[in-house]
Amino acid sequence: MTTPKLDENAKGVFIISATPFQSDGALDLESTDRMVDYYLESGVSGMTILGVMGEAPKLTPDESMSFCERVLKRVAERVPVVVGVSAPSFGSIQSLTEKVTGVGAAGVMVAPMPGLRTNRQIETYFHDVCEILGDTPIVLQDYPPSSSVYFSADLLNKLFAELPSLKILKHEESPGLRKISQFRKDEEDGNRRRVSVLVGNGALYLPQELTEASMGL
Repeated sequence: MTTPKLDENAKGVFIISATPFQSDGALDLESTDRMVDYYLESGVSGMTILGVMGEAPKLTPDESMSFCERVLKRVAERVPVVVGVSAPSFGSIQSLTEKVTGVGAAGVMVAPMPGLRTNRQIETYFHDVCEILGDTPIVLQDYPPSSSVYFSADLLNKLFAELPSLKILKHEESPGLRKISQFRKDEEDGNRRRVSVLVGNGALYLPQELTEASMGL
């Protein structure tokens, strides 16, 4: 069995995984196995690792790969695994993406580089990322509290219309309901393909997002 690549039809619960550590700060890979088993037994639709919750910036490149390989081996292609590859340099993003997709990741998650302020800067950044990563499926992470980068609905619609490798919007602006509604309206108007929208923030606004924003989770 081969896990399919991530696409625009992703739905359900994609758990944002923690990264277990030992008391001395080393990775706790035995606990990683138990954690993955718990997620799978709970019925998750997919997993996202090395994100904000996974404290990715605290890991060395070798630790990131060790953790990724351990998770993917334990998951054993039962659900798709998305790996966060956000980094200050394109070279780091490209290198980690090549490594994690090579061991079975279904796609990668990319947040904008901190410091981007204008729509033009953000647009240029994601065009460059998509060019570098080729046809690798990408989850665009919109989480201003972490990146300090703000996407307008118009900009998101433009990016998803122009960049086919962007498959999912991970929306974490709080609450951001109007943005999601505008994002969905652009699809309903036939201006671009429909893509999945997954939310974060502990699903704090999930009832409103489901009812007011007509999200297909």
